[in-house]
Amino acid sequence: MSHKTFIIIVTYNAMHWLDQCLGSIDLKQYDVVVVDNNSEDETCSRIESEYSQIKLFKEQQNLGFGQANNKGISYALNQGAEHVLLLNQDAYLIDEALEKLLYFQKNNPEYGILSPIHTNADQNRLDRNFSNYVKFDVNPDFYSDHVLENKLKPVYVVPFVNAAGWLISKECLMTVGGFDPIFFHYGEDDNYCQRVLYHGFDIGVLPKVFMIHDREDRPKVEIEKYSEAYFEQQERRLKLMYANVNAYDNSKLFNYRKKIKRQLLKARLRQNKPAIKGLKSYLRMIDRFMPEIEKSVEINKIQQPSYLVLNK
Repeated sequence: MSHKTFIIIVTYNAMHWLDQCLGSIDLKQYDVVVVDNNSEDETCSRIESEYSQIKLFKEQQNLGFGQANNKGISYALNQGAEHVLLLNQDAYLIDEALEKLLYFQKNNPEYGILSPIHTNADQNRLDRNFSNYVKFDVNPDFYSDHVLENKLKPVYVVPFVNAAGWLISKECLMTVGGFDPIFFHYGEDDNYCQRVLYHGFDIGVLPKVFMIHDREDRPKVEIEKYSEAYFEQQERRLKLMYANVNAYDNSKLFNYRKKIKRQLLKARLRQNKPAIKGLKSYLRMIDRFMPEIEKSVEINKIQQPSYLVLNK
């Protein structure tokens, strides 16, 4: 096995994808760590019976995507990892994707994160969200080079790509740290990319390296205003905006809070009871996480392996 490269997979009720995900990995060459977030299906028993070479952490509660990955990353670094691949349970590597990512990162250490191109399950188009991560506004050459048959660049620099298939270097992890615990699920990879850029690393997509992200059939959920899901969405949005180490200004969130208070005053004048109740909850939400954001930014500006548990 390659004791310098570890693959970390966070699972939660992963049976639908598990065999194809693990089947896309050379288990004889790479160390694989699975952190299971208290699955209710047969994920853990399947790994124990069919993939006994995998290091499995069976959590008693759902840690969320970021904190589960932090556990796997910490383990890998403590075992001497020089590179860590974060792979989604619904993602499958194609051909020698990992070998190509590793070769490029070893020769270009300024790239803290490298990603393959993400296709859909049928491999007949790009994953929908991924296609937005390489749009003209973030890299004007990516689509033009492919469509106009220009010579492809070795790498395309982007400010963000989702963490479904990240190769992260040890140097990046020791400088930037792990995922910030202020995010439970979704948003943690956006925040991480903000921090990677702040600390001077690049994020790149390799144009001739591919993986499948098998998620097209998931229905889009409509979120009702002032519902629990709405507040989760808003909290994540505000944390991404105001905990961004590249643009932090503590007065901005205070000003935003004043805006919500003005909306509440208008709702009271109109005697709009649903809006009054919802906006009061919105203010309580902001008050709750404002100290978290201040602490987060303070920690994330420092070059250190924050949020990881490493052997001394």
